Amino acid sequence: MSRLLRVEREQGTAVLTLDDPERRNILSGPLVGELLSAFDELEADAAVTSVVLTGAGTAFCAGADLTDLTAASEGDTSGVETVYESFLRVARTPLPTIAAVNGPAVGAGLNLALACDVRLAAESAWFDTRFLKLGLHPGGGHTWMLHRLVGPQTAAAMVLFGERLDGAAAVTAGLAHRCVPDTELLPAARALASAAGAVEPELLRRTKQTLRSAGDGRSHDQVVEEETRDQLWSLALPGTAQRLRELRKKPRG
Repeated sequence: MSRLLRVEREQGTAVLTLDDPERRNILSGPLVGELLSAFDELEADAAVTSVVLTGAGTAFCAGADLTDLTAASEGDTSGVETVYESFLRVARTPLPTIAAVNGPAVGAGLNLALACDVRLAAESAWFDTRFLKLGLHPGGGHTWMLHRLVGPQTAAAMVLFGERLDGAAAVTAGLAHRCVPDTELLPAARALASAAGAVEPELLRRTKQTLRSAGDGRSHDQVVEEETRDQLWSLALPGTAQRLRELRKKPRG
């Protein structure tokens, strides 16, 4: 059986590579199934502290399988719901995630990148919503994710007017954290991801959840209350106590 997802572990970082380059890594049912299983396994592995998601060949992910979209137009929505589950599963993971966008991220493929915590873009990357060009309303929370990152004006330019952003423009818009030469993309993603390995796993997961919920409409006072509770919890961690003792021995300044 041909596998469509490569999973490589290097110390605490798992690199997931969508590996269907002939079809530009579209989110087919079999690929989505492998992606869901991979996240189940990685979340159960205490040694894994971060995930990098990228694509094989010249594309990150060219979107949904058109067969599933055609079936949905005829009343069978199961394929489209499966596509949704791919990026919603990435959005739900407690593991910190980085999308290493090595080429086009289109439609549902853009949703997959948006679902990650950080996006690094290669110089050859580009980001295209494309839904309206296909006669489709955006789906899967696309408008919410995009608006949250780039604001209403850039979201409108991309969704309503079809503006496509390359890697450098994506950084300017706030869609990507950094744009790097193609050959430096995976090394840069691995280097960024590796820093998570120095953090106690449960602390890392709790802090990711705090970041993810930071813009959910709660007041400053509510967030202070939540952060205070979790910070006091973190003070009881053995590693934290040891670090604080070591820091107290060092001269300040």
